[in-house]
Amino acid sequence: MNSAVAPDHAADDEVRRGFEELALRYGVPLEDVLLLAVNLHGVNADRPRNRARLRLRLVREPDTPWMVIVPLNNTASPFRLYDQELWLGSTLVAHVSRIEGDDAVGGYFRCGGRAVTLNPNARSRCTGCAFCPNTLEAAADPRLTEETKLSALLESLAASSPTGSLEQVDVVTESTGCYQLEEAAVKHFIDLRRVLTGMGLSPRIGFLTSVVRTDEALRTLADRVGDFTLWLTIECFTRRDLLLKDTKADLTPEQMPDLLARARSAGLDASFNLVVGLDPLDRLTDGVRSLAPHVSEFPNLQVYQAHTPLMSSLRTSGAENLEFYLQARAALENELAGTGLTPMRWACYRPLWHYEFAGQPLTGPTV
Repeated sequence: MNSAVAPDHAADDEVRRGFEELALRYGVPLEDVLLLAVNLHGVNADRPRNRARLRLRLVREPDTPWMVIVPLNNTASPFRLYDQELWLGSTLVAHVSRIEGDDAVGGYFRCGGRAVTLNPNARSRCTGCAFCPNTLEAAADPRLTEETKLSALLESLAASSPTGSLEQVDVVTESTGCYQLEEAAVKHFIDLRRVLTGMGLSPRIGFLTSVVRTDEALRTLADRVGDFTLWLTIECFTRRDLLLKDTKADLTPEQMPDLLARARSAGLDASFNLVVGLDPLDRLTDGVRSLAPHVSEFPNLQVYQAHTPLMSSLRTSGAENLEFYLQARAALENELAGTGLTPMRWACYRPLWHYEFAGQPLTGPTV
């Protein structure tokens, strides 16, 4: 073991026993509690990175790989990384097979190669939200808005695919939130669909955004882009003026259900992205209840991670504790179970659910 990270086995073993008690109290798998805790607390390691991607397999479930993106420099975390092993006190909890910096790249595969996430816009141009960790890391920073450059990006991804093509890809999602104007975003996705069609591809396109709002833009996306999911980047329901950049903050919670409903009426699929840990539990639950009738895909609900003391101060009261997220998990299951939708395990790196949802086992790809 690496002596540069000094463990306190007695204290961390007590934390582990607390995790076991929480799993019993809330009737959830211990594996879910462990992965929630890793996302909440991050990792104490001797590696000089604020934030990194870890591919790991829990000792209790060695056949299932997971990808987590966590701070590695949290000296207060009960999880300690020694070489390629993740320990909780005196207990080995996971084997880590990959450690890499969380810098922005032009694109990467998920869902066993069936999904692609694109970052074709320059992340350095994003003014960012107060809680967002992206500005802590370096960015590959592409500026790929022209069709020829989109073609080059997709051809590069195809070359890196195990099959040498993108024929297996079912969904392409853009997560870079750097479009300041609705018109620019709509034009870009028309261009992206044209490029994909020219390559003989017809995947669903998804977009994480809050700038696409008008009926005209929604209809244009439906008519000219086609199979499209609008992922509304809600992030939080409270303190929006404090926590969010202007292009998100000026969308009010009262407007959100109507925007999702109008997207569905225009012929699009729709869902939302939300960070759990920024809102009090009652406001979080009420907000999700208002949105649930209007979603066609399970929302992206992710654990809030604090990478700096300032980011820690932005948590809502109690959200520094693991139990808050188990309470949120139970409350949101009550609101979302009736939709008939379940989490896609590969679709979120910081989810509330890993092995079970509403008491039922989750299956399917995880990375």
